[in-house]
Amino acid sequence: MTDSYKNAALPIEARVEDLLARMTLEEKIAQLHALWMVLDEHGAHKMRSDRFVGGDPGSDPLARLQNGLGQLTRPFGTRAIAPPAGVRALNHLQKFLVEETRLGIPALAHEECLSGTMARGGTLFPSSLAFGATWNPALIGRVGHEIGAELRSIGCHQGLAPVLDVARDARWGRTEETFAEDPYLTGLMALDYVRGLQGPKRDLLATLKHYAGHSFSEGGRNHAPVHLGWRELNDDFLLPFEMAVKLGNAGSVMPAYHDIDNEPLHASHHLLTQVLREQWGFDGIIVADYIGITLLHSHHGVAADEAGAAALAFRAGLDMELPGDDCARHLETALERGEIDIEVIDAAVRRSLREKFRLGLFEAPYVDEGKIALRTPEALSLAREVATQSITVLDNNGVLPLAPEAQIAVIGPTADDPMALLGDYSFPVHLINSDQSDDVAHVVTPLVGLRAAHGEQNVTYARGCNILDDRTSGNPVFPGDIGDNTSLIQADRFSTRRDMFDAAIEAARAADVAVVCVGDLSGIFLTGSVGEGSDVDTLALPGLQQELLEAIVDTGTPVVVVLSSGRPYTMGGLEDKLAAQVMSYFGGEQGGAALADVLTGRAEPSGRLTLSVPRSAGASPYFYNHKFKSSGTPIARHFGSRYPFGHGLSYTAFAYEDLALEAPQVDIETGEVALSFTIRNTGARAGTAVPQLYVRDVLASVVRPVKELKGFARVPLDPGAAARVTLRVPSDMLGFTGPEGVRIVEPGDFELMIGASSADIRLETRVTLSGQTRKLPRDWRMISQQQITPLASA
Repeated sequence: MTDSYKNAALPIEARVEDLLARMTLEEKIAQLHALWMVLDEHGAHKMRSDRFVGGDPGSDPLARLQNGLGQLTRPFGTRAIAPPAGVRALNHLQKFLVEETRLGIPALAHEECLSGTMARGGTLFPSSLAFGATWNPALIGRVGHEIGAELRSIGCHQGLAPVLDVARDARWGRTEETFAEDPYLTGLMALDYVRGLQGPKRDLLATLKHYAGHSFSEGGRNHAPVHLGWRELNDDFLLPFEMAVKLGNAGSVMPAYHDIDNEPLHASHHLLTQVLREQWGFDGIIVADYIGITLLHSHHGVAADEAGAAALAFRAGLDMELPGDDCARHLETALERGEIDIEVIDAAVRRSLREKFRLGLFEAPYVDEGKIALRTPEALSLAREVATQSITVLDNNGVLPLAPEAQIAVIGPTADDPMALLGDYSFPVHLINSDQSDDVAHVVTPLVGLRAAHGEQNVTYARGCNILDDRTSGNPVFPGDIGDNTSLIQADRFSTRRDMFDAAIEAARAADVAVVCVGDLSGIFLTGSVGEGSDVDTLALPGLQQELLEAIVDTGTPVVVVLSSGRPYTMGGLEDKLAAQVMSYFGGEQGGAALADVLTGRAEPSGRLTLSVPRSAGASPYFYNHKFKSSGTPIARHFGSRYPFGHGLSYTAFAYEDLALEAPQVDIETGEVALSFTIRNTGARAGTAVPQLYVRDVLASVVRPVKELKGFARVPLDPGAAARVTLRVPSDMLGFTGPEGVRIVEPGDFELMIGASSADIRLETRVTLSGQTRKLPRDWRMISQQQITPLASA
């Protein structure tokens, strides 16, 4: 007779309870943690070990699996294994769990997927900053769909993405992983990514991270404390997570490493249980960031040992320790000491088992090796489309698009380095941290793209300088490695070679235009100039790049700067001397082709900044939706941004006309602010306008930002064509966290601003919310609507 929990015809809850009733304490604990192994298709599995996660490479993995396992940590993304061999290895281990453990519970396999499936041969999409710069959530939903298809094809059930951190400080290395400095835009991008990744059945779990406020760390330093009150945390940093949970049915959430007001996120019952589960209705699993539970005792000092740390985390609402079992395996000790109740353990086990049943793991634990599908033509085409739509022109004196017969000198350290197009959570870049490498010959660099699009005979190349002479695992120093962190002096690893300068200068002098490609090499833990653990105290270009750029500008040849980076950089005062400045972010494997299309005019630039570019590091943190007094009194000289949120140029021009408000007064309970305006292409080329709606609360019970994004659209227009754009904003979206700590909407006047950017406001009006102050319900209206109606030509 088949055990009830193995009967797929029974309701999931009945299966969960039947299985839970059969489990020993050891088997329950085994479901609450992962193991990070180096899997082998022939069964010679080993435990992974490194400085960050620890681990014992000499231990027997199968002996540690006798009671089962909750999750398998990254079976594909930490070494250059061919996907078919990886699938066979995953199936081998899964077969052991299903057939040789007492209960036969399969493990859930998770993998990173921030800018593509973290596996050899996965499509290398652009970075999250590039996703945001498209201002096209539906397009990013398609990216999520393609990444989800790749993950499913290799047997992964959970993807550790997207990042919903709202960018606040460009010095922070993980800025490249964010969508935007605006919470609403971040929420929209994340929502569509989650829907695309998970699909309508949620048969693959997206993981929202890093919950929450991680990006507003002290000094922009990784893991550093965050100083936020509840209102700002709720309105600016929790909003994207709330949108993805309530509207996107996200399957998993990952808390962040830091503490807020001295409370570590991995031990926050308020955020993990009260807010996430009870107030928002989250029904998925909460998984630890890697070694996040361990840090409760080793870094934060709020637990005496591993058992105490596990008790704190699981009592707070955590369900799964990643990447290993450092603390969860001590839960029995915590239980004996009275630090945790068996009911808390059972609740976490229920949630983990429930997801395994929902995902169909018991019925289909193995992967079909013949159905692996990576880097399909559809995925590559999409990667190019995203890269193209993200490219943002900051300045242009008319040199762009490039003249068809212009002689171009392509110069700079990022011009022909495939790794310079990839973010920190792409597979080839991630391998650097373990001193491995992967083939990146298929990555289209700017040089390759321009030679193909502009003619090889019209393009010369000179590297000019390096950012880093060598890419190795580096020498990170973590807290606790030395006695006193304040006495540590760490030398940077940037190249000091100037022997390539002369060739670059001569190439520029001989050309009609110099395209100078500068920026970053991404990498985690100091293996690059940006990325996780690669924080800075300056927004000057890394290494010798500023010096090289100055030398090229001094030749008198018009200079087009292409900034391929994970954060905004200043140009050291050269901005007015440049012919053009273009941000290409990390464009992924099709980034060079997309860049060439835009520079040569084959594609129109339509990207818009989602990060304001601070005037200097001293202006950090700077963001457009600041408070009135943020500029200081008197206004500080360094305050502000030359290139603000929402800025981006086209090769044509747009007129904004005929603003009309549907009603000057809107009911506070059920109404919506509706306005319409006309956008007209007044230039000679086709282009895409990105009109943006900003709102300012004129009088409120707490201090409010000077403006906030509440709606936008992408409006493609042929020369001379026009369209009527209508934006509808529910009254709920004019709310905020009030004096009592809950979201409210207050009556009164609101300024409405239509702009080409947050600073370039073209049309203005006012609307009044009428009624009484009200508390927002649980399912409040979070999204504005848009309608674009083409107008007949005059």
